[in-house]
Amino acid sequence: MILEMKVPSPGESITEVEIAQWLVADGDYVEKDQAIAEVDSDKATLELPAEVSGTITLKAEEGDAVAVGAVVCLIDTEGVPSETQAVKSAEPAAAVAVAAPVQNTPSVTTYASQSPSPAAKKIMAEKGIDAKSIQGSGRDGRITKEDAVKAVPSMGTAPEGGDRGQTRAKLSMLRRKVAERLVAAKNETAMLTTFNEADMAPIFDLRKQYKDAFLDKHGVKLGFMSFFTKAVVRALKLYPDVNSMMDGDYKISYDYCDISVAVSGPKGLMVPVVRNAETLSFAGVEQEIGRLAVRARDGKITVDDMTGGTFTISNGGVFGSMLSTPIINPPQSGILGMHNIIERPVAINGKVAIRPMMYLALSYDHRIIDGRESVGFLVAVKEALEDPLTHLMDGDAKKAFEL
Repeated sequence: MILEMKVPSPGESITEVEIAQWLVADGDYVEKDQAIAEVDSDKATLELPAEVSGTITLKAEEGDAVAVGAVVCLIDTEGVPSETQAVKSAEPAAAVAVAAPVQNTPSVTTYASQSPSPAAKKIMAEKGIDAKSIQGSGRDGRITKEDAVKAVPSMGTAPEGGDRGQTRAKLSMLRRKVAERLVAAKNETAMLTTFNEADMAPIFDLRKQYKDAFLDKHGVKLGFMSFFTKAVVRALKLYPDVNSMMDGDYKISYDYCDISVAVSGPKGLMVPVVRNAETLSFAGVEQEIGRLAVRARDGKITVDDMTGGTFTISNGGVFGSMLSTPIINPPQSGILGMHNIIERPVAINGKVAIRPMMYLALSYDHRIIDGRESVGFLVAVKEALEDPLTHLMDGDAKKAFEL
């Protein structure tokens, strides 16, 4: 029996996916539930498992955009595995390579004598590209619009012995969607950024004192993200406009805090969500962020993991960033940027002291958040980080850490 495997719906509102990578070759024998492909949607990269065991016939190429519900491969359930499959699959290719006649490939200058299409000519003029540098793929070597779009302007003459190679790779659907959303955020919001700094010494002291007991009790390390998440939740309660979104002529405010946490995955930036962070303890936050980070690292993050979110925290400090202006994650109205912690001289009670300092950056949508709320929110975060025992733990660190 021949089974048609169709693209399943990875989530609501998603109508097509892109074949990012086939994990099997045409003609391979696959087992039921074996991952046969990675597919990109505009929200995540997902694995496509085989629905039955059998011999597979691929019906789409890597990079193809395929509609949800379309057939991407066939599986012959009567097929059987073969130990010599890999050898046999390689033989035809080798035979073709031997038997293929040698062809005289026209030189670039031969094609360059052909005139480009009007659309191609316009694109070439915009890029400053000479027709002699393009090999046309159209009839009689004519330079097409697609040839002009793909052409890369010359980067100058290489010095003797210099290597000036380059590669051209199509962005994944996820990366293209991220780019689209970031540009939209810049163009469609009145985005401003306000800055402050926090003395991280009190958190350093608490972590040094309780980190071993915390790890033994909860099985996760006591990191900075639990402090930042708790500080953000407190500030969102004090300044609810920052926990709101624009919807046309309306403002939607939330009485819960779903905190999006920007993490770097193998497919690029991902923003999984810590749901109802206001209900989580320090240990609960660390465990949930750890779970989501592992899923992102292993490529197992789902659309549901990244759907929603009322506010975002981005930690560029792990990469060494000293200061940045983070871009809002639409339709959210605010994002907090954390940065690296550096010992700097600061004035403490009229005296110079060396303290571990971190710059904080809040980017916000000025259409819905005024300067008073944005500055007040960031000051509230600073207060909680500089005195977590008072503002986040009710004066009892052991109880807050559930020790």
